[in-house]
Amino acid sequence: MNKLATTLLSVILCTGTLIAQENDPVVDAIIKEATENSQLESLAHEMMDVIGPRLVGSPQMKQAGKWAVQKFNSWGIDAQLENYGDWQGWQRGITHVDMLEPRVESLQGTQLAWSPSTSKKGLEAQVVILPTIENEDQFNNWLKTIKGKIVLTSMPQPTGRPDENWEEYATDASFEKMKKDRDSMRDSYRDNLRNMGHNSRSIDEALEKAGAVAIIGSNWSRGFGVNKIFSARTKEIPTIDLELEDYGLLYRLAASGHTPKLHINAQSKDLGKQPTFNTIATIKGTEKPEEYVILSAHYDSWDGGTGATDNGTGSITMMEAARILKKHYPNPKRTIIVGLWGSEEQGLNGSRAYVEDHPEIVAGVQAVFNQDNGTGRVVRLSGGGFLQSYDYLSSWLNAVPNDITDKIETSFPGSPARGGSDYASFQAAGAPAFSLSSLSWDYWNYTWHTNRDTYDKIVFDDVRNNAILTAILAYKASEDPDKTSREQAVLPIDSRTGERREWPTPRSPIRTIDE
Repeated sequence: MNKLATTLLSVILCTGTLIAQENDPVVDAIIKEATENSQLESLAHEMMDVIGPRLVGSPQMKQAGKWAVQKFNSWGIDAQLENYGDWQGWQRGITHVDMLEPRVESLQGTQLAWSPSTSKKGLEAQVVILPTIENEDQFNNWLKTIKGKIVLTSMPQPTGRPDENWEEYATDASFEKMKKDRDSMRDSYRDNLRNMGHNSRSIDEALEKAGAVAIIGSNWSRGFGVNKIFSARTKEIPTIDLELEDYGLLYRLAASGHTPKLHINAQSKDLGKQPTFNTIATIKGTEKPEEYVILSAHYDSWDGGTGATDNGTGSITMMEAARILKKHYPNPKRTIIVGLWGSEEQGLNGSRAYVEDHPEIVAGVQAVFNQDNGTGRVVRLSGGGFLQSYDYLSSWLNAVPNDITDKIETSFPGSPARGGSDYASFQAAGAPAFSLSSLSWDYWNYTWHTNRDTYDKIVFDDVRNNAILTAILAYKASEDPDKTSREQAVLPIDSRTGERREWPTPRSPIRTIDE
């Protein structure tokens, strides 16, 4: 049935595009505006380059919210920041890591989010690595030796080359040997942590308690020069992520007895509790104002880079679509809402709060269109488990240019999400919400939560396609004479449990750091 639905949709899209473009002046105007007067580059520059990353609780997140409200207002769209709780406030400062011994070299490192600061002068200390031990008693005896020292906590990688590089150039035997060695190193590393009575999440607390002055890890993302940058788990001492090349250098020196010494200056400010908010923009409907089309993207980001593809690109897509709609479809039949959600990275908190706080809007949702997985053009669209989703989504897609839709694979009725991105918050409440899922562009290795998620990784031709797609879908969903069906498909059997899967239920957000 799914294959047949996909085939039929392809036929409809291929035969219907020219008619839609010839007969619908609003669609023509959307395409022309997006192509000839795109604001995407300037929006991205202001958001990513000028404001920077949008870590929840940071001054940049607040600045970004105010900027978006002003931008919406300049387009004639009502907008406001909607508070739903608080989070730990934190402001990033400089990070300098310099090796002083056995030779001098500046290293590439980033303090993790919410890391405690060094003093203004920084700190100098010897570097040590975790020992190989057999039991907790041995580990506890070793802990007595680390006061005043910097501890390396990550497994050293056997190679800094991505797997695809090995696959292209290495012999099959060499590639397989490298993977086998890496797997063995990983298993030994985990076993050693278990012997200590810890795991990769709990070890930092033990080291801090024992008197270490800093912790250094390396969360390599399996791409050249790319590391994941998440949050610190220390309360008093700084936690630094070093890029693979420099981490490996330190590890080898320490392991061979050459006792590297570092100077670390990692500045940051603990700002206490700070308000968390969603940025909400509204174009009021004229005929059915209590029914809603929601353009959805999370606004917050991690801050190793500038949050360009996670999820700056989704955010500027929704902003650009709203700008175009306001200009060329200023009086929509249904109310169009743009939701730029906060604290998605900590568990969909912004969208879950919105769903919880606005049951009347959720009840009136015609459709939610969410984009949140990189800069690529949309290539997948699922019916989200809504039984009749094929009927209305195929009708709306029929108006979209064929050179956009012929790249999109569809699956109907699909299944509801259980997390991952903000459309899941709406699906759990029974509202028809859909993920506009993008082509990879090596998203998972190179930009997702990494130090390389920056403006230069944006592929604006693909984002322009996505803005056109989103604006036309919103327009057609608004104009549809019928309210969308919320009938849910019977979900398949879970192969793990043998039980039929149930529709996800709404989850409350974390509204305060005290929870």
